[in-house]
Amino acid sequence: MRPRPPVQGRGIFSGTGLIITGLAATLAALVFPIWSYADRSGTGVDVLNAQTVSTQYGPLSALDRDFVTKVRLAGLWELPAGQQAQTKGTTEAVRTAGRHLVAGHAFLDERVRTVASRLGLALPNEPNDQQRGWLSELDAAQGRQYDWKFANILRLAHGRVFSVVAQVRASTRNSLVRELADDANTTVLDHIRILEATGYVDFDALARDMAAGSTPPITRSPGPPGPTADPGSVVPLAPSPAPTYTLPPAAASPPPGN
Repeated sequence: MRPRPPVQGRGIFSGTGLIITGLAATLAALVFPIWSYADRSGTGVDVLNAQTVSTQYGPLSALDRDFVTKVRLAGLWELPAGQQAQTKGTTEAVRTAGRHLVAGHAFLDERVRTVASRLGLALPNEPNDQQRGWLSELDAAQGRQYDWKFANILRLAHGRVFSVVAQVRASTRNSLVRELADDANTTVLDHIRILEATGYVDFDALARDMAAGSTPPITRSPGPPGPTADPGSVVPLAPSPAPTYTLPPAAASPPPGN
């Protein structure tokens, strides 16, 4: 009896077999990352755990520490910018925005120094290079050009901080940082509104700048310094907290000329 010839189209290399093999490989690729997630290094959770320290107020992450530093840095240049706007601004709306910046950052600086002291975090006493550059740009501007630069530089800076505040408020496990984020959210939103009420903000340019300067994700860098027994002295900002000022009516956008 002669052996039967092999039947075409059967086995793993047939059309049906290839489909089944492909589906099995796809399923394995989907299941493997979930099964092995706890063992993998370099994930967001892995980085978060590596850069988080314990405090009596809850875990303190690298993002938390960076946020506390950013609140202090914001006051170091935005409060002087607000003081300057009260004398160099050519409209009442710009001068009022300056008063809001002074009052808001005097309040936030008092809060951030208290939080940093309780957490043992060192704070800067000088603005960074970029902030000093912004202050120099404002120093050099005059007239309506000053009004325009003041409104747009400060509005861009507040918009970037606002996104950081939201991220910290949504994710922090530290009660002191959570309360500071609440205060920062209220203050920064007030400043955004009062700067826009000057009528000078260029929203098209603002959108482009915000898109170009999107905050990169947290990496495996060491992150900001953690708590220390001696965080050093922190120089208070000069003005004391002042009452909130009423928002002026929105003005028509003037040209950015001299």
